[in-house]
Amino acid sequence: MSHRLFFGIRPPRAIREALLDIMQDVDNARWQDDAQLHLTLRYIGEVDTPMAEDIANAASTLPFEPFELAVAGVGYFEKKHRPTLLYARVNPTEPLMRFQRKLERVLHQCGLEPQTRKFTPHITLARLNTASGPLAPFLARHEGLALGPWQVDDYILYESFLREQGSLYQPVVTYPATPT
Repeated sequence: MSHRLFFGIRPPRAIREALLDIMQDVDNARWQDDAQLHLTLRYIGEVDTPMAEDIANAASTLPFEPFELAVAGVGYFEKKHRPTLLYARVNPTEPLMRFQRKLERVLHQCGLEPQTRKFTPHITLARLNTASGPLAPFLARHEGLALGPWQVDDYILYESFLREQGSLYQPVVTYPATPT
């Protein structure tokens, strides 16, 4: 059996509600729902059950101290000059970037290939297609978006299930901060 996995951080309810409040005014955008809002620390993809268990166990050995995050503005990713994803930007603080690098090293030790894409902390707001847009009014209206800071006390290993109405993200293991 294979499992589609990723590690993420779930923002608190107040942050999620503020993000849900701005999700409008982009035609044909597939907006995320509350259950889908997270910051992806590392997308893993399809792995078999023994590898999934190795990953879950290895992550439990990772020292994790609480740190703060904040949302600052919005942006989008594109492929071949076409916007594909609209997101809320998360400040790339040193504690976040350091923790993400540690997680990457642990996953590499489990046998996963290193991530090729540069880690850009964000919370996906909407998925876009060729009929989506225009983005400029949304981007201009929310460029000053500032939410938080909030304290991150845990991170989560999620399993993702593809559905017609969008992915369902099921928490598998929650890793609480380990006081030093």
